[in-house]
Amino acid sequence: MASSKRQRSKSGRLKGDERIFLVVVDESDEMRVALRFASLRAKATDGRVALFAAIEPSDFGHWQAVKERMEEELREEAEARLEKFADDVNVLSGKMPIIYIRYGTHRDVLLQLLHEEPQISVLVLAAGTGGKGPGPLISHLTGKEYSKIDIPITIVPGNLSDEAIDAVT
Repeated sequence: MASSKRQRSKSGRLKGDERIFLVVVDESDEMRVALRFASLRAKATDGRVALFAAIEPSDFGHWQAVKERMEEELREEAEARLEKFADDVNVLSGKMPIIYIRYGTHRDVLLQLLHEEPQISVLVLAAGTGGKGPGPLISHLTGKEYSKIDIPITIVPGNLSDEAIDAVT
């Protein structure tokens, strides 16, 4: 629990706390690059990784029971996916990650999480590897939403090999 005597930086983040590297877990291949990078940076700085997944709301307005069951299944899938990656993080960083699962659109609940959790120090994302740009989340967060974020965003090239990540961390 946060003590009121701990100093906060100008951004409101707690000073002296463990450095937390947040990774957005999705189905992309490049997400694994962000995960490895964050895990090795956490290990090098005695920090910790946090994994984030959003459960997109379903649109079954008048079918409430179906909606609830679908959301329950999506949460179970998200938990299983995060557990699998949590083991990888533990091996790479030496610490079990913090897990965040939120209901809502990725963009909205990610911004909400960053404002609610002052211990998160760095957001680590990997850029898309195709010719279609860095990816929708990176484009969104580095565009009009950039002024709403008060922590550094580390964007890792999504095509880095494990060896290249190891060399820079």
